Amino acid sequence: MPSTVPNSPPAPAGAAPQGGPVLILLPAGGADQRVVLGLDLGTRMALAAARAGYARVLGLSPAATGVETISTWREAADCREANLIVIASSAVLGETGWLKRLAAWRLEPGTWAAGGRVAVVSGMGLSKALAALDELGGDTTMAAVVAGLTRHLQAPAAMPTDVDPLAVEGLKDIPAAERRLLRALVKDTDGFMARHVERPMSLAISRRLAATSVTPNQMTLISVAIGVAAAPFFLSAAAAWQTLGAILFLTHSILDGCDGELARLKFKESRGGGVLDFWGDNVVHSAIFACMAIGWSAAIGEHWPLLLGASAVIGTLGSAGFIYWRVMRPKTGPDPLYTSVSTAPDGRFAKLLDALSRRDFIYIVLLLALFGRADWFLLMTALGAPIYFAMLVLLAMREPAVEKPEPRTA
Repeated sequence: MPSTVPNSPPAPAGAAPQGGPVLILLPAGGADQRVVLGLDLGTRMALAAARAGYARVLGLSPAATGVETISTWREAADCREANLIVIASSAVLGETGWLKRLAAWRLEPGTWAAGGRVAVVSGMGLSKALAALDELGGDTTMAAVVAGLTRHLQAPAAMPTDVDPLAVEGLKDIPAAERRLLRALVKDTDGFMARHVERPMSLAISRRLAATSVTPNQMTLISVAIGVAAAPFFLSAAAAWQTLGAILFLTHSILDGCDGELARLKFKESRGGGVLDFWGDNVVHSAIFACMAIGWSAAIGEHWPLLLGASAVIGTLGSAGFIYWRVMRPKTGPDPLYTSVSTAPDGRFAKLLDALSRRDFIYIVLLLALFGRADWFLLMTALGAPIYFAMLVLLAMREPAVEKPEPRTA
């Protein structure tokens, strides 16, 4: 429980608060305990705020998991160093997006804004705001908060148009909240087929898994196991076996989307999970290329397809190792570990290489497998993988690498 400092001295006049934003949650009469995709609203709001960079999350009793409980407004006086105070109902759906946009908002000193069951107070206006709110007594509804601030301060400013929190007033609002959270999981980096075929299926699976104890890493291992199990089917030249292998390969790709979706829904992103996912995918691809080569070699009684397989596998793992060492390894913090092959993904050349790294090629494998000609894809990969590696090296020569921060010393 935070320390109570009702007589804390105000910040020096004209001094801008230096602390990060603080979120204060209002009780929602049990609405904060409604579960949306595996997390109750109060806990989801607290986790989203922490992920958005909020310094503290306070809650007027009763509070949710991960929230510091305060019993009076005056107990928030020790947040006077915060640059922004966000007051929200616990019935509001916590989302990192709008919380981040609010945190970055440069509200004029001493002013406040309200809208959508959320009020925002400039850090320099905290003392006046707390004095006004303290007069509310036990009335902690958002309507009372807005009315109290309006009586004692100037009229509120309008909220930014891109801040649009969703209130989950009843059970009927939960489906809309789920759809909103699931929509936010679609990545801008998804390829065409991934966005229109795989992502809808992976989201449907993740929606059902969100309330279970299944972890993101478990989903990664399941996906990798299915992908590796697909590889031996390409040892055969028969279209039926190759097609079955291609379907398993596609299933691997669909389930591979679930691990990241579950991690974001449950706020369980981790560096280890990102590394496992990245290398798991490349192990699957390498196993499939190797089996294509062995199967083709056995079918024609020649050894040269093995050279194609070696070229495909070495090119794939070489590119993966280069990307990991140069782009992923230096990254720290909560952001996704792998989003691009480049340290400057907005460049035209980087966008081309990112597009070539998408897994839409799986549909080419499936199409060729229908005719028992998956080996044709191996030929393309044997030529393309080394070229792609060379293009990565060229890209690295044209842009600076990410420097890994030095470890802090006492």
